[in-house]
Amino acid sequence: MVGSDDLNLNRRDLMVGAGACAAMPAMPGTAKAQPGPDGNPVEFQVSLTVNGKSHTRNVDTRTTLLDLLRENLHLTGTKKGCDHGQCGACTVIVDGRRINSCLTLAVMQEGSSVTTIEGLGQPDNLHPMQAAFIKHDGYQCGYCTPGQICSSVAMLEEIKAGIPSHVTADLLAPVQPTETEMRERMSGNICRCGAYSNIVEAITEVVERQG
Repeated sequence: MVGSDDLNLNRRDLMVGAGACAAMPAMPGTAKAQPGPDGNPVEFQVSLTVNGKSHTRNVDTRTTLLDLLRENLHLTGTKKGCDHGQCGACTVIVDGRRINSCLTLAVMQEGSSVTTIEGLGQPDNLHPMQAAFIKHDGYQCGYCTPGQICSSVAMLEEIKAGIPSHVTADLLAPVQPTETEMRERMSGNICRCGAYSNIVEAITEVVERQG
């Protein structure tokens, strides 16, 4: 049974918590993220390089990088899957690192260099990873494939740079591109068709070719 003293203590805790929140300074630019007084969205000019080409667009400040690529630049190779950063279908490479493009705002990538699946290779000039995916049938429906390939390419660069993963046994030794390492590092890219074994085979072939 809760006594009156306990109730009074809980009330004081709530009041102190509310006061602390009220005393917190407002985050810079918070108001700018809201629609303007006339109800129109606030736009911001974003300049970035995508697949080697410079682009400048005025976008709603709430626009994700994924939507900028698909809706504004019409690069539809990057797929919208869960739109919550859980499936990896929207993976692109930004300044050499793979990210989920649905989780970052376009305005946050001002001045960045972005590589999408279209920038890795084309049908008449495939990237080695694209060719390996085709050879080893590393896809079925193909929806997750662009994200899988972009993630694979960046993942191998992470290993070369010596960046450890959760399963790296020796943090002082050079990281080896073992199957265990590859499966762990690619775990954020989901394939609902279940082509994981073929994907690992494709990545392994690229590793072997790179020597």
